[in-house]
Amino acid sequence: MRLKGQVLIFDADDTLWENNVLFERVIDDFLDWLEHPTLDKTEIRAILNDIQAANAVTHGYGSKMFLRSLGDCFERLRERKATARERRQIDELAVTLLEHRLELIPGVAETLTDLGGRHDLLLLTKGDMDEQQRKVDASQLEHHFSSVHIVAEKGVDVYRRLTEEHSLTPSMTWMIGNSPKSDIIPARQAGMNAVFIPNDNTWVLEQDELDPDDQRVLRLRGFPELLEHF
Repeated sequence: MRLKGQVLIFDADDTLWENNVLFERVIDDFLDWLEHPTLDKTEIRAILNDIQAANAVTHGYGSKMFLRSLGDCFERLRERKATARERRQIDELAVTLLEHRLELIPGVAETLTDLGGRHDLLLLTKGDMDEQQRKVDASQLEHHFSSVHIVAEKGVDVYRRLTEEHSLTPSMTWMIGNSPKSDIIPARQAGMNAVFIPNDNTWVLEQDELDPDDQRVLRLRGFPELLEHF
C-alpha cells in the first residue's frame, strides 16, 4: 500500500546513473596530453579543481563548464592562450562526454519500479537544463517520478521551495543521493531525512563531512538496499 505523506526525492548523476567517472577519464587523458615540464599530475589536478570550483559559481555545471575549465587550466599552466589546434585537441579529448551512452547504476530501474508502488517519487538534479534533460530522457526513468526538477544549484533554499511547492512534510520526506554537499547536508538543513549512497567516483567538489551521530541520515552501500528500508 502507498504510504500517505511519505515522499522520496532522488538525485540523478552518480545516484541513478554513472556520471563523474566519464569526466575522470577525460581528466586522465588531459593530464597525459598536457605533459607539464615541472608539475606532476597531482599538482595539476589541484589547479584544475580550483578552476572548476570558480567556474561553477559563474557558469554552472556540466560539460560546457568542464571544457571551459580544461581550456583555462591549459592557459594558466602554459601562460598563453591555446591555439586553434590545441583547442580542437582539448575538445576531442572530451567528445566521449557527448557521445557516451548513459549507463544506469545496477538495480536502479527495478528498485524505482518497486518503490513507486508504495511511495511518491520526485527527481531533483542540478546542472545545465538542456544537458540534464537529455540525460533524463536517455535514462527512460522519468515515468517513475511525479515531477522532475532541474536546478542550477542545490542549496537549502531549493529544498525549502520544493517543500512548499509540493506541500511536503519534511519529517516524512527523504532525499536520496551520493553527494554530501548537494544532497545530504542541505536536505537535512531543510528538515528532511536523507539517504546517503556513496559512489566511488563522486566529484571531489561534492565531498563534505557528514555528522556521524545524525540519526536521520541513513547510510547504504548500494541503491537496491533502499528496498530493505522503504
